[in-house]
Amino acid sequence: MPTHIHSYTGGHVFTNGYIIETEHGSIAIDAPARIAEWAQSLGHTPNHLLLTHQHFDHVEDVEALQSAGARISMHSAYSETLIRQKEAREKLGLPIQVTPFEADELLHETAKITLCELEFHISHIPGHSPDSISFYAPALGSVFVGDTLMAGACGRTDLPGGSFEQLYEGIHKHLYTLPDETKVYSGHGPITTIGQEKHSNPII
Repeated sequence: MPTHIHSYTGGHVFTNGYIIETEHGSIAIDAPARIAEWAQSLGHTPNHLLLTHQHFDHVEDVEALQSAGARISMHSAYSETLIRQKEAREKLGLPIQVTPFEADELLHETAKITLCELEFHISHIPGHSPDSISFYAPALGSVFVGDTLMAGACGRTDLPGGSFEQLYEGIHKHLYTLPDETKVYSGHGPITTIGQEKHSNPII
């Protein structure tokens, strides 16, 4: 069975999550609302969940995936400051309720991780959120970047802990050095490529 990447969009701010299907199991990337239910409809119960960062829209369904058996890997320990659900409720009026969870593995000092016999290279790229990391899978020619880089855009940097300078530097160091044909799976918007963003992204 060839490896296949399924794309999902859900939650109040249309957040992308992904399921990587392999012959050795499946891996979820980020956990927007109801991705666990959607994965089950595809016949998958993810063995692992990789979080690109902890903003509320990327972690709403962590508890559901973890309860179903997924092991959670992320940069930093659970943090209400990073999740920002209080601000989402009070300033945006969104009925967000993230159930607290605990990581099975913290990746803040990890360069590579192998899950379901698939290797990911990990890069810490703060700027949108202090805990933002990307997962590059050379075998798939794909990188999962959360809100760090998007088609024609990048993640906002005006939130507490944000820095455009850090984001710009990290993208150039860790993402724009990947092969141009590398597919970029972002937290919002369509799939793009490194080459497309290097040559036409108006912000970076």
